[in-house]
Amino acid sequence: MRHFMALSSVLAILILQYSLVALVSSAGPPSGWKTLQGSPPLVIARGGFSGIFPDSSSLAYNLALNTSSPNVILWCDVQLTKDGTGICFPELKLDNATDISVVYQGKAKDYLVSGVPTRGWFSVDYNFQELANVSLVQGVYSRTNVFDGNKLPILHVEEVANLIKSPSTGLWLNIQHDSFFKQQNLSVETFLQSLVARNVTVSYISSPDVDFLKRVKSIFSHGTTSLIFRVIEQSKIEPTTNQSYGKLLKNLAQIKAFASGILVPKGYIWPVDSSLYLQPHTSLVSDAHKEKLQVFVSDHINDVPFSYNFSYDPVAECLSFFNVGDLSVDGVLSDFPVTPSVAINCFSGQGENATKQVDTLVISKYGASGDNPACTDLAYKKAKSDGADVIDCPVQMSKDGTPFCLSSIDLSESTTVADTNFKTRSTTIQEIKNSSGIYTFSLTWDEIKTLTPSILKPYGKYSLIRNPKLKNQGKLITLSKFLSLTKGSRILISIENAAYLAEKQNLSVINAVLDALNKTKPRSYKVMIQSTHSSVLKILDKSKFERVYKVDENIGDASVSAIKDIKTFADSVVIGKKSVFPENSAFLVNSTNIVAKLKSFKLRVYVETFSNEFVSQAWDYYSDASIEINSFVIGTKVNGIITDFPKTANRYRRNLCLKHGNKAPYMSPIEPGKLYQQISEFFLPPLPPPPPVLIDSNVTEAPLPSVSGKVPTT
Repeated sequence: MRHFMALSSVLAILILQYSLVALVSSAGPPSGWKTLQGSPPLVIARGGFSGIFPDSSSLAYNLALNTSSPNVILWCDVQLTKDGTGICFPELKLDNATDISVVYQGKAKDYLVSGVPTRGWFSVDYNFQELANVSLVQGVYSRTNVFDGNKLPILHVEEVANLIKSPSTGLWLNIQHDSFFKQQNLSVETFLQSLVARNVTVSYISSPDVDFLKRVKSIFSHGTTSLIFRVIEQSKIEPTTNQSYGKLLKNLAQIKAFASGILVPKGYIWPVDSSLYLQPHTSLVSDAHKEKLQVFVSDHINDVPFSYNFSYDPVAECLSFFNVGDLSVDGVLSDFPVTPSVAINCFSGQGENATKQVDTLVISKYGASGDNPACTDLAYKKAKSDGADVIDCPVQMSKDGTPFCLSSIDLSESTTVADTNFKTRSTTIQEIKNSSGIYTFSLTWDEIKTLTPSILKPYGKYSLIRNPKLKNQGKLITLSKFLSLTKGSRILISIENAAYLAEKQNLSVINAVLDALNKTKPRSYKVMIQSTHSSVLKILDKSKFERVYKVDENIGDASVSAIKDIKTFADSVVIGKKSVFPENSAFLVNSTNIVAKLKSFKLRVYVETFSNEFVSQAWDYYSDASIEINSFVIGTKVNGIITDFPKTANRYRRNLCLKHGNKAPYMSPIEPGKLYQQISEFFLPPLPPPPPVLIDSNVTEAPLPSVSGKVPTT
């Protein structure tokens, strides 16, 4: 049985979901940072930039140094070798993130690790020299492995320390398994003393072991090295005190006796429920600051799902930790240090009504369809409140000639029509698509408006779904209702399949659109009408409309004659992201000149589609939608971006780094091909054929067939 939620209930869900985000979206109050020391939060690069390169590799550390805040802290998980050398490596076992199982085949051993029998290749079985032939590889299988062939060596701690050239940059050593090394007659304390003797500066040392922190406290002078108690899962037992970590956090004064701060998973501060929605924040930051303890937060990872409240936007998640009530965490541990760098230096303190720093248009894609079912009243209302300049309606036609907004002519793509009695109206129409569908012109508007919308799942094959709380909420609306709902906003009306509808269904979508527009008050801006068909745009009056020609394939260039032809019937052009920055295996290969070329003919250029889900972005953008947007806005000067998450794009336009002309590396446009060039030859993916050139024949079309056309009578 289908359940239709009352509008008041839907609004209650919206208020609950987005009030929490609104609470945390204006971080960094103008009066100064609310960290314990009053300084900006630290950015801690876990294993360097381990979200891209193999963890703890020279490439990962150098990328972190070159793209992050000047005071970035390099994180090193310390493991000891057989000869007592401290190396930087994320785990006790070497086999997951190195090729040691190939170099030393059949040499796996068994050890008890925290009481658990564990088999693998351990650092304690090899001298540092014996590890010289072992190379680092990507240990997270969902990340790219193309850098595994770079023969990246395991680094010892001093090598990582020597990468640091700026006095503002620091080194963080994490000691996770001191007791294991003691069982193998190896001493982390002795290793740390050797660093002091060699004048290696260590800014922070963390451990989940209370006894270890108490023992090493005497090695380091106060003020030079801070000792941080690393808190793991709440139910886990800390071996020294025999208490759970959750219970230890209830006595912060006790922790202050042996540490100057705590490092906690992000759920300790912003817990989520079983459905991945935010719960109210805890008082941990406030309680710790009262005890003069710094609070660092871990698990900021761009390429894994996090709370749906943040709409797959890692900058939004970061900002939430800089405004926990009226306080801020003191640092963020991230696999993608560029994201907290941008959040701290560019977006904090921005406020809800910050001034736009660039004129780039934000154009919605089916409304705010990243958070709501596409083309529903809820999607359009949210697009408007999220700051979209232009709100779009792809017009479809019902059987009785009513124009309405829907992302596709096939109802089954964005409604639950396939679960209704209307499923018997499924048919295959080759002129539209090869597979079967339940088409809008097969149902009357009275039938269509009973359907339940369904949120789009463009990345469902990666198990990345959108906002499940609202997945079936909202109402489909007619074009007339859309025009009323978007009063005061610029609008874009998309027209497709006009020739088929006219010839085969005797429906004139163009007449229906013009009739609806004629019945409404004139708008202060020209209505934008978009189509992939020149035959549609040629009918339109240039003085009344901004005619937008959409190129429906990726192109590498356009002939001058084709552009001149476009200029005769269009004022703007929509192209895909890959037409600007061609990709190969999700890496940017180079850039084209297509944006500048089109603009030289006085054509505005809009690019689509910008989504927040990390799988929608090339690796070069570091799984961060704001980094991607920046590369198009600053790098190629596009006139507008088309996005299903307009809130992210609108916030980007108001960031403070744009205001101050900040040329910091984290706000520099990505250099296409820079990552691609670092792939070793063996792992280099074969180059695809060059993208086609748009020519006259791609643009020229026969006139639309004439039709009397059905238009709504109401």
